[in-house]
Order: sequence, then structure tokens, then C-alpha cells
Amino acid sequence: MALKATIYKALLNIADMDRHVYGEHNLTIAKHPSENEERLMMRVLAYALNVTADDLRGKLEFSKGLSDVDEPELWQLDLTGDVVHWIDFGQPDDRRLMKAHGRAERVSVYTYASSTAVWWAGIESKLTRAPRLAVWQVPHEQSQALARMAERSMQLQISIQDGHVFVSSNTQQLEISPVLLKAPQER
Repeated sequence: MALKATIYKALLNIADMDRHVYGEHNLTIAKHPSENEERLMMRVLAYALNVTADDLRGKLEFSKGLSDVDEPELWQLDLTGDVVHWIDFGQPDDRRLMKAHGRAERVSVYTYASSTAVWWAGIESKLTRAPRLAVWQVPHEQSQALARMAERSMQLQISIQDGHVFVSSNTQQLEISPVLLKAPQER
């Protein structure tokens, strides 16, 4: 018998002063049996960093993720089903990223492992043909601290200002400073 996903519920109160996005979001997140809390919380963080102020171009949603290799774990689809924003996690290979780049208006990667520098050194030159790609690194110790905030039912206040993310729960507070490794080119 296959293991089933564990369901997490999160209530996010987001105040993103950098993008002027504010709101309360109820999330239901399925944690794949092979996924750890660090990856789960990175998905929550990426949601907070990329949720839009309105749904005019579609809603940011969790996909089948690890269960379907042809989908990212988080994406925004417009009303016609076209991919507006493809968001991946970890250390995807260049083929996956170039394929996503061909399908989406924007592609973002959030990497958080201690081996990010090695991965990035090996892949950076292969991504020069991806002008709509953004690659972010969350320092490993910060992503691990974020993982310790994971609960099956959680309420998080997330404030974003000047590129810094402040996450707090009833019992913990954390500052996360994502580092931009590759910025998308301006159109």
C-alpha cells in the first residue's frame, strides 16, 4: 500500500510592502511522503513571495508537484490554462528549467541546500538563454529554521520589506534574507 500525503493547513497573513500585496490566505498543502518539512515550508515561503494582489491573470496554486514531473510544485495559470509563472524548488537541472522557460512567461527557482554554491557553479552558464528566469537562494540555516515552524495547522504572519522576509507564529520569529543569484532581464 502506498503512503499517502500528509495534509497541512496554513493561514497566512501577508504584508508585502515591496510589491504592495496584502491579504489573508488559507492554504491546504499536501506534503508528499518523500518530502520533508523544509521543502514544505519553502513552498509556503515562495507562495508568500509570489502571490498576486488579484486573480486577474489566474491564481497562484500548488500543483501535483512531486507526483507529476511535468509540473512545478507551485504555479500561476491564466484563465486559458497558459502558465504565467512556474516556480520550482531545490536544485533542478538545466533541461527542466529550459523546458519550463519555454512554457511559462516567468520562471523562478528557490534553492535552499547547503550545496547550492556547487550546484549554481555547474549550472549558471547553461542558463544564459533563459532571460525570464529568476534564481533565489535562501540561506540553508534560515530554511532549516523555517522548517522548525512547520505544524499541521499553523498561522503565520509574513511581512516583506526591502527584500527581507519576517515570519512569525505564536511561538517563533524568523528573518529570512533571500539572495538573488540570477535576475530576470527587463523586457
